[in-house]
This record gives sequence, structure tokens and C-alpha cells, in this order.
Amino acid sequence: MRQLQKEIIELLNVKPSINSESEIRDRVNFMKAYLTKYPFIESLVLGISGGQDSTLAGKLAQLAINEIREETKNTKYQFIAVRLPYGKQNDEEDAKKALAFIQADKEYVVNVKPSVDALTKELEENSNLVIGDFNKGNIKARERMITQYAIAGEFKGAVLGTDHAAENLTGFFTKFGDGAADLLPLAGLNKRQGRQLLAYLEADESLYLKVPTADLEENKPMIADEVALGVTYDAIDDYLEGKEVSNEQAETIEGWFLKTQHKRHLPITKEDTFWK
Repeated sequence: MRQLQKEIIELLNVKPSINSESEIRDRVNFMKAYLTKYPFIESLVLGISGGQDSTLAGKLAQLAINEIREETKNTKYQFIAVRLPYGKQNDEEDAKKALAFIQADKEYVVNVKPSVDALTKELEENSNLVIGDFNKGNIKARERMITQYAIAGEFKGAVLGTDHAAENLTGFFTKFGDGAADLLPLAGLNKRQGRQLLAYLEADESLYLKVPTADLEENKPMIADEVALGVTYDAIDDYLEGKEVSNEQAETIEGWFLKTQHKRHLPITKEDTFWK
């Protein structure tokens, strides 16, 4: 095994294989323990896109809320699922299917297009800036997180993130966008392990066998993650499980890891050394 590969696996706490039942129990217990530790938190909030990650995180969150509500007999606890389309969502039916599977206590739909477009227009008209498509995609991701925190603020909530080991390793998230959250219930899982848990939970196969896409860029609608990354999730998952991958695949994966280190770090101070 490559030395950096070993270090990354240890850093992200990825197991070579998982037991579905125990993984689900551990992650549900994690969220319940947080709610118990901090009684001023009464809800969990998560944006639901219709993809594998938010579907799994949402289902685990609702299971946690159901259990703690039953155990404490306290009806204040709730899980809030939020759809956050930019105008018309390309895979809206998948999002609706995910919500039907999750059965959230409360659902909201917030169209982020007006706020994103207003900011873009303000920057372009009054700041003499041209906002590129990739940059605008990140603005969408950050606006979605602003929305989730606004909702959480009204319901004494904690915001969940969908970051997992395969995404964390590659830095395939928007800094302070979908990378911002209070709790990460999927941490340590790779992509195929997430699929394994959804299969165990009897989710519709279409929710975890669909091609993963962030769908942030308007000039590249529904572009597959694997196309953007230049490496498959199977290769990333093999790497994270300590298996041998080709030198080309390993170099691509490690290249992403090294150049996205800043995304996995809190705001930098002069005492920090990782970037020097």
C-alpha cells in the first residue's frame, strides 16, 4: 500500500468493509447522542437533492429523530428536509422519490434562484465583475447552506452535511457551501458503502444507482462527478479500502487530496503549518 494512501485511510477512518446494521446503528446513535448532549438543539436540518448521499443522511436522521422522540416522549424533536432547487431541478422526480423514502417530519421547498441571481446581478452591474459559470455554481451551493442555517435558526436546529470519505478525499464539495455543517453522519463511508447502507434500508435502487452529479454548472448540466474528477468512484473506493489501484488512478486521487487540503482545514492562522 502506498504511504500516502495509508495516511489518508487513517485520517478519514475508512474501513475495508462494513456491517450494514452496525454502521446504521452507530450513526443513528451519534445523532441521538448529540441531541442528548445539547438539549437546546431540537431539530436536524438537511438539504435533499435526490442523490445517494442526501437520501442516506436524511433517512438516518429521521431514524434518529424517531427513536429519540419515542425514548424521551418529547415531541419537540423533528427532522426537517429541505429541497433547494435553482429554478427547475433537472432531477426533481428523484428528489421527490427521496423524500417519499425518508418520510421527514417537515418538508420545505426553497427556490434559491432569485437570491443567487440577485447577487450575481449586483456583482456584475455594480462591481464590474463577470461571474463565471463555475463560480456561480459555488454561489448556489453556499446559498443553499445559508438557507438551511436560516431554517435551523428558527427551529433550534443543527444542520447536517452529506460529506463522506470519497467526497472528502477529493475535496469535491464547495468550501463553506455543502462543506459547511454541524454534523456529518456519513463521515468515514466511501461511495459503495453508502450504496450498501441504502440497499440494506430498502431504498429504491434508482436513488443509489443513479450517476452522481453535483449539477451546479449551467454550461455543463448534470455533468457526472467522475467526469469532473477524472477518476471513477470505484477506483476511489478501492483506494480508500486499501486495495491496489493503477499508478495513474492513485496519482489523480492523491492530486485531488493534496490540492484540496485547505477545504478540510478550519480557517488558517499564522500558526498553522500544513500550508507552508
